[in-house]
Amino acid sequence: MVIDAKNMHFQALNAAIKNSADTKIVVNDCMGQRYVGDGLEGKEITINGTPGNALGAYLDGAKIIVNGNVQDAVGDTMNRGEIIVHGGAGDGLALAARGGELYVRDSVGYRAGIHMKQYKNNLPALIVGGCAGSFLGEYLAGGYIVVLGLSGDESGRERSEYGVGSVVGNFCATGMHGGKIFVRGKLDSIMTARVTVRDAEDADMEEILPYIDKFCAYFGKDKAEILREKFHVIEPDSKNPYKRLYVNN
Repeated sequence: MVIDAKNMHFQALNAAIKNSADTKIVVNDCMGQRYVGDGLEGKEITINGTPGNALGAYLDGAKIIVNGNVQDAVGDTMNRGEIIVHGGAGDGLALAARGGELYVRDSVGYRAGIHMKQYKNNLPALIVGGCAGSFLGEYLAGGYIVVLGLSGDESGRERSEYGVGSVVGNFCATGMHGGKIFVRGKLDSIMTARVTVRDAEDADMEEILPYIDKFCAYFGKDKAEILREKFHVIEPDSKNPYKRLYVNN
């Protein structure tokens, strides 16, 4: 099924997607329609254009491919499935995601991965090809965030926007109490005091290699080149980072 979304109201577009008997749907001329693919399962959507906020919110097993940039709150509280963005993303990416995988070729805005969490065997993963804005992984409770900091960022954002030479902006991992953040390249940003930053070991890299393999396959990147540069791992130093705020230790 092919849908021409030009001048189409977001409710009509979402109804057409959900009510279609086809499992593969192409949406052309998407122009800011919100909530595309929310709660969707069992379908693959290819979007040509720029969808609006909350793309793939509560996604439950579907696959969404975007040939273009996306706006804010993509993958909000997603459970299962994949979102693949051939461009850059706005703020609040993967907000409260509790499963599924989200791949962004270029850079992302502020608060990517905020409140991501693991639930039983559901493990969310956010893979960013470019840079990430401030407050990356804020209140992270589970899952993986990987920021590759690759050069040639087609979104036009320069690393200077995120900190001098740094791949991520300031206040990364604020309130983090679970999961892992992987940063490839220079990590020169203001960090919260309650996390540990160390060089990635072989065992760490084994955890994220399947995601890097997919990233390279989706966007035509060279895995050997990506792995040539050192990765840092950011982890919480406590599972209860707020305890000292409310009681005496």
